[in-house]
Amino acid sequence: MKNNTQRRKERIDRGIKVRTDGLYALMSIRELSYLALPRLILIIGLLLLPLLMPGMYWQRVITITCIYALLALSFDFLAHYVGLVSLGGAFFVGVGGYMAAIMNTTLGLPPWATVPLAALAGGGVCTLLLLPCLPLRGVYFAIVSLMYPLFVARVIEALDILGGTDGITGIDSFTNRWVEQYFIIVILLLLLFGVRRLVNTDIGLVLRGVKDNDQAIRASGMNVTMYKAMAVYIASAMGCLGGACLVHIYMWSGISQFALDFSILPIAATVIGGGGTLVGPVLGCLILVPISELLRDFGTLRIVFYALILVAFIIFRSEGIMVYGQRKYQQFERWTRI
Repeated sequence: MKNNTQRRKERIDRGIKVRTDGLYALMSIRELSYLALPRLILIIGLLLLPLLMPGMYWQRVITITCIYALLALSFDFLAHYVGLVSLGGAFFVGVGGYMAAIMNTTLGLPPWATVPLAALAGGGVCTLLLLPCLPLRGVYFAIVSLMYPLFVARVIEALDILGGTDGITGIDSFTNRWVEQYFIIVILLLLLFGVRRLVNTDIGLVLRGVKDNDQAIRASGMNVTMYKAMAVYIASAMGCLGGACLVHIYMWSGISQFALDFSILPIAATVIGGGGTLVGPVLGCLILVPISELLRDFGTLRIVFYALILVAFIIFRSEGIMVYGQRKYQQFERWTRI
């Protein structure tokens, strides 16, 4: 009883945050560990996933999950930090995939060169094609961006170009499956922390201003279209990178890369994981994609289970897993002396 009167509970994060979420005052190893623990869990968990999977099939599922996570990350960045709701994830994947396939089969470039080049060049092509649509906002930009993959797929099929319905074959694969898996995982981690760093800089502040009040940004003498184009380039380059990796995994590129799955599933993952957190969409993909594979034996009935999972998350955890987890983590308490 005597000890209870001399001790009290306080939140672990008390005194750590000074002014903003990105500025901390660390006074002990315990406080440093409190901040670093969630990041270490994410990094170590992703790096260990290929080793923990029971076979090559599930290792491939984790690889595809990381590609979807790149698309979800790009969607979350555009939607919650720039105000552009893009349904063009399939467009990004298709452009990046075809560019990597052409570079590999025609120019003879190896995968380690085609992937970054396809990401950079594909991001530029997607940005140029979406440039006339940048003045649009909300549902209008979403509808237009959804039309692009449908339009390109039908053009390739009708004109029988780029291999037509047969696609482009004979694409080189990665050196081995471990290189394939860890290459994509490391790329995902680097882009995740890179985008998080970007949105916390002055440029990120301007991008959020474009989302909240683009007229105020324009009145400040800044080019709103330029900042939107820059954001679209970053997001589309991430999607193109995922598409480039995908063609080297399957050693084939075709119009199925413009399938709407690459546009819809990242949105669902963002809803489940928590929009505006960047990490949340990645966690959503780590949940949704394996569940989708587990339900594959149910055939078309798996769509019903898939929809029920989404509805349950929207009703009971509309904020997303990551937002809920952050709030609970920040409420942890410890005993301290009075």
